[in-house]
Amino acid sequence: MTAYIVRRLLYAIPILIGVNLITFVLFFVVNAPDDMARMHLGEKRVTEEAIQTWKQEHGYDRPLLYNPEAPGLARFTDTIFFEKSIRLFVFDFGSSDNGRDIGYDISQRMWPSLAIAIPVLLVGLAFNISYALFIVFFRATYVDIGSVVLLVAMMSISGLFYIIGGQFLLGKLFHLVPISGYDTGVEAWKFLILPVIVGVIGGIGAGTRWYRTLFLEEISKDYVRTARAKGLSERRVLFRHVLQNALIPILTGVVVVLPLLFMGSLITESFFGIPGLGSYTIDAINSQDFAIVRSMVFLGAVLYIVGLILTDISYTLVDPRVRLQP
Repeated sequence: MTAYIVRRLLYAIPILIGVNLITFVLFFVVNAPDDMARMHLGEKRVTEEAIQTWKQEHGYDRPLLYNPEAPGLARFTDTIFFEKSIRLFVFDFGSSDNGRDIGYDISQRMWPSLAIAIPVLLVGLAFNISYALFIVFFRATYVDIGSVVLLVAMMSISGLFYIIGGQFLLGKLFHLVPISGYDTGVEAWKFLILPVIVGVIGGIGAGTRWYRTLFLEEISKDYVRTARAKGLSERRVLFRHVLQNALIPILTGVVVVLPLLFMGSLITESFFGIPGLGSYTIDAINSQDFAIVRSMVFLGAVLYIVGLILTDISYTLVDPRVRLQP
């Protein structure tokens, strides 16, 4: 297993370089360093001297990808891409274009993101699996047909509808929770209830329908027919056999998203005013802060790769027949 993990980590290096390169190219195709300087200086008539000073202070005075005037290997290393990218691989995110420490901001903002993401994951997982088992128990009946229609309808509705609808009903109409905002400490719960409810409801359609498909696939296998032939009740077959044997694909979907919980939700945090990593990324895009955008994209790629490795490892824990090849 150790050899497998090391090999996967080595494979991750060119992937992260490619992700960083694509992010770099896409960002600077839209925003040249001169445009970034004008925006951050915030003046309508900015002198060329002020632009050059800002670029020099923030490390944007070099060529982007290739420096033809430098000797040898420095043609590639004495560039903005190399200088801004090499430190990411030791998780040194540096400072944003407005001077704030990115690593410190991430360490502070990940907690509000987790405060929303973890309850949404756990409550959504419990509800979706329970509802899917209920539908399978009444399969090929009006309960099954009606539930599938409801789930497809919920999948077809935009997530913005749930956010705006939840804010209107629970926040404005019934005044049960604040519409948006955030507070630290014990008072934070009243600002988190609405985003969690919206997140759970928004995921019911896709989540329950996927689990229903898994359970229907399992229930048609030979071991289920054997269990019924032994006289086991349908409830015991579902909860003791079908659910247990469907754990591998369920575990795949859960483990792969665990590291990504730190990244937060871009839309949810922005609409509810939650100071998490999702709103942090949106604010950086709006202000054209390449340092933050680059760091968040790199961190997201790292966490996704870690999630895939954890998924492979979890296979061996759930199913002893699975072996990882080095």
